[in-house]
Amino acid sequence: MSSATNRPSSLVLVVDDDAVSRIMLRRSLELYGYQVIEADDGEQCLSIVSQQMPDLIVLDGVMPRMDGFTVLSRLRAEDRTRAVPILMLTALQDVAYKVRGFELGADDFLNKPIDRVELVARVRALLRLKQYHDELEQKNVLLRQALSRYVVEDVANELLSHKQSNLYVSGQSSRVSVLFADIRGFPGYMPGHDAQAVIRLINTIFARLVPVVFAHRGTFNKTMSEAFAAFFGAPVPYPDDALRAVQSAVQMQSAFAALQDEQPELKSFSLGIGVYTGDAVVGYVGSDQAMDYTILGVPPNAARGLAEFAGSGQILLDQNTAGLLGSRAVIESAPPLVMQRKGEPGTVESVRLVSLPGDAAQAKS
Repeated sequence: MSSATNRPSSLVLVVDDDAVSRIMLRRSLELYGYQVIEADDGEQCLSIVSQQMPDLIVLDGVMPRMDGFTVLSRLRAEDRTRAVPILMLTALQDVAYKVRGFELGADDFLNKPIDRVELVARVRALLRLKQYHDELEQKNVLLRQALSRYVVEDVANELLSHKQSNLYVSGQSSRVSVLFADIRGFPGYMPGHDAQAVIRLINTIFARLVPVVFAHRGTFNKTMSEAFAAFFGAPVPYPDDALRAVQSAVQMQSAFAALQDEQPELKSFSLGIGVYTGDAVVGYVGSDQAMDYTILGVPPNAARGLAEFAGSGQILLDQNTAGLLGSRAVIESAPPLVMQRKGEPGTVESVRLVSLPGDAAQAKS
């Protein structure tokens, strides 16, 4: 008689002040392989649930001291018990009674006297829905873990709460501000240092710089040898994406300078950053075995080119990014940059960021 939805691990809590009703409910459910525990009133129900979480609750609506509606409202008020299926029992035929129960969060109703076949059918259906819910929750946990590789927790929560319905799985064009950070100095550092020292050092740098992206609600893209990229504007766009990208760049330069003070071996290193704003294709790229949430098009390539042209400690911006900053940024002109690699936009009119008044750090001259 057992099935996937009434496997022995399914635990049902029966709550009824009438002992005869509890015995009938227990025997009916145990006959179909369910584990059953009992409570004779609402207070005992809440006490049991605080210690042991059932898979489903069969709850009588009319009980002394604490009725089923009060129990129901308390269970639905707690995150821990909000999704537990609740089958309410009633001897009343008043539709308003059931409407009130549904409004408080009951999943189903069963009229007394109880028909055993109908009882088991409704329990089985509710447990099946719970199984679907649990599977969805497990998938959401995995999705949250995957998203945490790219975005800060509150952005992941916003995506999973369906405020943003499109996760760009199939690709979408989006206006983004791309930040590319180019770390220089490893070719001169690697001779004379073992592999562990090299990896440890570059990971130390990444550990200091990458969190800046998350702090400014950016999306981490990828590491590329001695560089990394991030973008602002997807999967969740904000009006100040360009500003937050540049604020990130300024804070990174400050963090890198502080790290150089802490570790003298980094004195021969430098950091150049480029920020470029434009339309890009955003989506998951790869296969079932390996997939990245990334951007394609001119912006990532142009940001990389700007970073490579930037001097030690400098931040270069394209004209679009500078225009979006307006009077918030102190900038100075820079020579046009000719980019010749595939995917780069040819000539880019760039400016050098001097400072963002009010921000803690300034770019170097």
